[in-house]
Amino acid sequence: MLPFELLVGLRYTHAKRRNHFISFISIVSMAGIALGVMALIVVLSVMNGFQEELRARILGVAAHLEISAPGERLADWRGVLAQAQQNPDVMSGAPYVNAQGMLANGDMVRGAIIRGVLPELENRVADFAQHMKAGKLDDLKPGEFGIVLGGELARVLGVYPGDKVVLLTPQGNITPAGVMPRVKQFTVTGVFEAGMFEYDSGLALIHLQDAQKLLRLGEDVSGVRLKLTELFRAPFVTQALSLSLSGDYYLTDWTKSHANFFRAVAIEKRMMFLILLLIVAVAAFNIVSTLVMAVTDKQSDIAILRTLGAKPASIMKIFIVQGTFIGVFGTLLGVAGGVLLALNLETVVPFIERLAGADLFPADVYYINELPSKLDWSEVGLISVISLLISLVATLYPSWRASRINPAEALRYE
Repeated sequence: MLPFELLVGLRYTHAKRRNHFISFISIVSMAGIALGVMALIVVLSVMNGFQEELRARILGVAAHLEISAPGERLADWRGVLAQAQQNPDVMSGAPYVNAQGMLANGDMVRGAIIRGVLPELENRVADFAQHMKAGKLDDLKPGEFGIVLGGELARVLGVYPGDKVVLLTPQGNITPAGVMPRVKQFTVTGVFEAGMFEYDSGLALIHLQDAQKLLRLGEDVSGVRLKLTELFRAPFVTQALSLSLSGDYYLTDWTKSHANFFRAVAIEKRMMFLILLLIVAVAAFNIVSTLVMAVTDKQSDIAILRTLGAKPASIMKIFIVQGTFIGVFGTLLGVAGGVLLALNLETVVPFIERLAGADLFPADVYYINELPSKLDWSEVGLISVISLLISLVATLYPSWRASRINPAEALRYE
């Protein structure tokens, strides 16, 4: 047997009212909650998708973890890599040489980060093979002085595979005329496009041995790049390696080297959550309006229930049930709509583009041609709980007012 408060409260939600405006406000409140919940789920899913996409693109070029030595000269990199790979979280590693230089082609000159790599090992820690637009990373051969450029860098310099570029490094040669920069001509063997302007416009790859010769490092390298089995364990692996490696090394993981970027994305996501939550809050104010008008409309009913022995707490529960029903139904509609939309954005967005006759995400501007989406069920649960709590809180004041109605005063003019 259901409590009479629940039965009366549910009856009030669907019974015909003399004041149809109350029914209209109830529908608006329900629709507002559903819209707010749906918007929250879709927007957070899109931001999750963007965050994952950007992280994949950054870590496709950068490393999960880097080990370097004081002075940017690491001797016996094979021994350091062997020690690091004893950690079960380390999947693979590769040496690298980092330097700054100027690339010139005729009158066009651009600064760039020059990275010396071993192609056969570099493909194990980075995803250059997936980003190559022309040529292959394996085309870099020792002694042939080939170079792979970022797409934007190649465009600015006006070069294509097979063309020549001149590399000037700040490490100079001492001559009677003073210190002269080292100059070497390289042949463009490939072009990559990682989808991040920072890399596409300012990174060039050469073979590790060519970089060692150019910078006169001998067998030394700048450091070792590591790929981990689980990228989110990078801080823990960094701490573990700092204790296990024998020697003085600098260890930097991706959470530190790109901390500002990912922190900004996290703050933006948090602010979007709070802003869109205001939609649910506005809908909750409508619940307050609905219940206040319902209490005014039902004063005689409340008075009769009180004379029949209903306690003030029971009257309060009746209107809490009525308001909560609006919140629960609106939340369920919003969750269903938000989940369906978030899971089918790859179908919905092209449909909207066809209707609008425009490309919403041109690849030449955003480096992506589709809207990424990643549904997080824990966020769906959090949004649902918060929506229900807001709806419940919105029912308290009108329900309390209903419980304070004096039966004698309410029935005086009936």
